[in-house]
Amino acid sequence: MRSRSVLCTAAVGALALVMYAVPAVAHHAFGAEFDADAPIQLTGEIVKLEWVNPHSWIHIEITNDDGSKEVWMVEGGTPNVLVRRGLRRECLPLGTTLVVDGFQTKDLTLKRANGRDVTFPDGRKFFLGSSGTGAPDDGAEQRGRGTEGRC
Repeated sequence: MRSRSVLCTAAVGALALVMYAVPAVAHHAFGAEFDADAPIQLTGEIVKLEWVNPHSWIHIEITNDDGSKEVWMVEGGTPNVLVRRGLRRECLPLGTTLVVDGFQTKDLTLKRANGRDVTFPDGRKFFLGSSGTGAPDDGAEQRGRGTEGRC
């Protein structure tokens, strides 16, 4: 009986050591990276989609006023949350033109934004953000729970 207790204690200790040694995936609050006073609207075609946790990322290529092009990374909620709102990965094929309303990063050298809403060419609109992260609350999270339609 004593050897079983020692073995159990050793196993728990080893598990604790592994959990301590393995770095956790960082999850940040809105205010840590994005600026609530820097709203941005981006229009462009999807060139890449990352449907991963803890945030989905939509990469869109925009055309600047001078004709030059840039690829912006737009952060969205988790894939599970987006699917529950009616936005599936299949709804976002490469080449689709989107209008994204969101907030720019505090570091203006990055071409990155936190997406609030995404609007498709046919007018369908989805709440892309994560509620409860510190992002400005304008009620979009209540409107965006699949009420605009599913794709």
